[in-house]
Amino acid sequence: MPSLRQLQYLVTLADTGSFVQAARLIRVSQPTLSQQIKALEERLGAQLVDRTMTGAVLTPVGRSIVTRARHVLGQVRDIQALAAGSAGGMTGTLRLGTTPTLGPYLLSPIIADLHRAAPGLRLYVREGIPDRQALALSRGDLDVVLGPLPIAGDDLVVEPLFREPLHLVSAVDSEFAGAGTVERARLSGQTLLSLDTRHHLHRQAANIAADLGLVLSRDYEGTSLESLHQMVASGLGLSIIPGLYLASDVGGSAGLAVLNVAGWNEHRSVALAWRKASSMDQAFGLIADHVRRAAARAWDPPTSRR
Repeated sequence: MPSLRQLQYLVTLADTGSFVQAARLIRVSQPTLSQQIKALEERLGAQLVDRTMTGAVLTPVGRSIVTRARHVLGQVRDIQALAAGSAGGMTGTLRLGTTPTLGPYLLSPIIADLHRAAPGLRLYVREGIPDRQALALSRGDLDVVLGPLPIAGDDLVVEPLFREPLHLVSAVDSEFAGAGTVERARLSGQTLLSLDTRHHLHRQAANIAADLGLVLSRDYEGTSLESLHQMVASGLGLSIIPGLYLASDVGGSAGLAVLNVAGWNEHRSVALAWRKASSMDQAFGLIADHVRRAAARAWDPPTSRR
């Protein structure tokens, strides 16, 4: 039978496509990794990897085995989590993934509240791109993900939590600031700044830009909400900023005007997701309740905080 370590090596190799990078990630030598993959192939009686000059490419049977190996490794981690909490109460470390457009503006009070409610439960928070985090959740590298919908995965439980308003903002000295209701036609041709294409927020911005006739900038894509904030405040263009950022002490709306656009009702839906086979449903339910309460407390109108 294959060992769990060999399956881990194969999955890491599949994720990186490189013996060098995979060996570095799992902290073994490249010859050791290569030997273990070869031993796995011999044990299974099938070639799993095509070795090339530029890296490693999975064979069709290799891809099928990697898919199943991800589930096996995830189930092993769930068994470990179940054992860690078996003495009673919620204990152990949960690996929580979140997007950088959400986590920094929501999680701080939640983590403090959770520690009081379940002192034995610890959260290891990892920020990342939503699509990549959904994949990391499916393969067992994360235990739970907090992020905007959609969160894709047939093996996942997805629990919608709240709808976060999105706001169109400009510099405080723009022609739209303080102008009352801004008619949609006035926005046509204006530059819209957004994050890079890997973020859900970029896709929403692209749809809104198309609807309003805004010109989505390709030259000045932000790397964070903070960079968008700074570019908008300097007069470089308009942008779409989530409500939690504007309402937070970490983010805020200094130098920004939140525009009152006629007919504006844009938002994003935020959810918590975990694997169906997970044994930590009680902990995830506790996190979900705290997230909902924290979001509800944050809905001070951002225009009043300018």
